[in-house]
Amino acid sequence: MPGQVRRRALTTPKAVIFDIGRVIVRLDPKRALAPLASALGQGGARSPKAISGEEAWELIVSDERWQDWQEGRIPPDEWHQHVMRRLKLSLTFQEFRDAWNRVLDPDLILRETVFARLADSCRLALLSNTDPIHAACLEERFTFGRHFPVRIYSCSVGACKPSSAIYRGTLEALGVCAEEALYIDDVQEFVRAARDMGLDAIQFRSPELLDQELARRNLP
Repeated sequence: MPGQVRRRALTTPKAVIFDIGRVIVRLDPKRALAPLASALGQGGARSPKAISGEEAWELIVSDERWQDWQEGRIPPDEWHQHVMRRLKLSLTFQEFRDAWNRVLDPDLILRETVFARLADSCRLALLSNTDPIHAACLEERFTFGRHFPVRIYSCSVGACKPSSAIYRGTLEALGVCAEEALYIDDVQEFVRAARDMGLDAIQFRSPELLDQELARRNLP
């Protein structure tokens, strides 16, 4: 009928691409940045008013150099020094790195059995906006990456979602075209960007709803 939006017919994908944060790995800024926040005030360490871990995280991610950090244009030691100046703190690099990595909760949202099942029927990739410190932590401390032959981190490729370049690079690494891939992310903006490029895409809300969406596409 005229005026109706035509919905894409669901097909079984040859490849499935997962975001990491808040899809596979829980993010906990409160727990991670508590050591930083306890030393901070609303206007920096000199203010007597303490702020929360979430507020400390918001200060950091709103920094004008955040995208440069996420896209790998700032090395970890330089980022450490920049954040220390911005927050007027004096943590060593190791102390800062350890606090930074506590954002990544070891208690996963999705069980590895999900990836093991999918790997038997399609190609798998990770696609994440992340920095060099978190990328190293994901590779060293988590085991789910073994199910993903393709792992694309924004800091390694110099582009962040929703840039088309990072989706295109992931498809090329998988050896599939956009119409053959399914993308899963919790951020609606990134889901829309994937759809605009021709991918099938799901906004992640819960493991149970994801199972239903995978079953609709005849995936295990």
